[in-house]
Amino acid sequence: MIAFRTGRKIPVSAELHAVGVCAGRGAERPEGLDWGVLDGRGFEAEAGQVEIVSGPERPMAVVGLGPAGKMTAAAVRRAAAALARSAKRMRRIAVSVPDAVPDGVGRLEALRALSEGMTLGAYTYGDFKSAPEPNKLENVHVIGSGGRGVAEALERGRRVAEAVCFARDLINEPGGSLTPARFADRAEEMAEREGLEITVLDLEAIREAELGGLLGVNRGSEQPPRFVEVVYTPGPEAECRGSVALVGKGLTFDSGGLSIKTGTGMMTMKCDMSGGAAVLGVMAAVSAVAPPVKVTGYVPMTDNMLGGDATRPGDVLTMANGKTVEVLNTDAEGRLVLADALSLACRAEPDAIVDLATLTGACMVALGPKVAGLMGNNEAWVDQLADAAERTGERVWRLPLPDDYKAQLDSSVADMKNIGGPHGGALTAGLFLSNFVEEGIPWAHLDIAGPAFIDAEDGEATKGGTGFGVRMLLDALVNFEPPAVVSDDD
Repeated sequence: MIAFRTGRKIPVSAELHAVGVCAGRGAERPEGLDWGVLDGRGFEAEAGQVEIVSGPERPMAVVGLGPAGKMTAAAVRRAAAALARSAKRMRRIAVSVPDAVPDGVGRLEALRALSEGMTLGAYTYGDFKSAPEPNKLENVHVIGSGGRGVAEALERGRRVAEAVCFARDLINEPGGSLTPARFADRAEEMAEREGLEITVLDLEAIREAELGGLLGVNRGSEQPPRFVEVVYTPGPEAECRGSVALVGKGLTFDSGGLSIKTGTGMMTMKCDMSGGAAVLGVMAAVSAVAPPVKVTGYVPMTDNMLGGDATRPGDVLTMANGKTVEVLNTDAEGRLVLADALSLACRAEPDAIVDLATLTGACMVALGPKVAGLMGNNEAWVDQLADAAERTGERVWRLPLPDDYKAQLDSSVADMKNIGGPHGGALTAGLFLSNFVEEGIPWAHLDIAGPAFIDAEDGEATKGGTGFGVRMLLDALVNFEPPAVVSDDD
């Protein structure tokens, strides 16, 4: 964990002094640097470009921020992550980077982005390495006047980023280790630490609750399922604008079931619980950001295996809301557990619901590996989430839910099938989920199959689980306004 402090002078103990530089002609070049060396190394001050050179008293890290006219908090975050990686062998550094940020980005916003980016960039996962090499950075001294809100901005950025790192740890842990029971235990530890209410349903309780989707997916596994519900309630004196339900897919490993995946297709399937990890990540920081809403997280947890009584193609399952589903592809299992979770979330009559899931390869085909698909039944709620994504730099693209595609889910033996036709798979998956959202409840669906897990570091994201969605949802909760419900008759 990195500690952030402020002060007017560089501490004697600082092993490195980092300064920020904007790109382009006319950009200010800090004194005391050998710009001949920097120019020779091709330093152009692009966002995230870092060069370490000799300084008058200690080494200096020259951090590129990109063009001043295009400066955003995302650029500061990306640059800060690159700095944290470059300084990974040092314990104490001083940072003057915010001094170079132009007025177009608010100082407090830049400081939040700085602490977020450095915490995210310093993240490593070495739990299964015999000789792990963690980032050693412990103390960051931010140079400049303190001022009102500075310490709070740095702390908030740190807490949000640590919540993302918590989600990353969950995603990166192998499925044979992060069983549903352990996943639930981690949720309980987090809830106790953060002072949240939590309920964990075991196999018997899940049967009593008649969560047919979760039970159906779990039939081929030797690991019993869990269903976790975590609740944050604003304090008695706090403003409260309503309630939001967060639903996350918690497939701790997905073999595809009897509709088995290829060997290559299974290699990263420990990440199939990234939606559930993101929900728990949000809950890990919700008290720190104190949104003006009640927040309830729902995470169904199981793996999808091929045991002797695994659900067969053609089997019919009864979901928690009583609707029946003909399972024609057991690898379309995430929507089955989400159906139960959405049904339970609706019973609490929240003012809005959002679910996150590594749901379809079709979404990756459409949007690539860096962009999540966003769809829903209420434009105002979808707009709020899209705005939050824009502010936090977690990229989403809006997708439709065409009514005429619903016919692809028609079944001759049940209320619906769990798959549609060969095309538009992300859309038919969303339409499937819409069957489990009660009329009048604003709902949005995020298909995070692409950005949830990456093969190489990219900006503030490290190789492996990214924790995508945590920052976006925290922002959306802080800025939440109950969306108006529009009936079909309006």
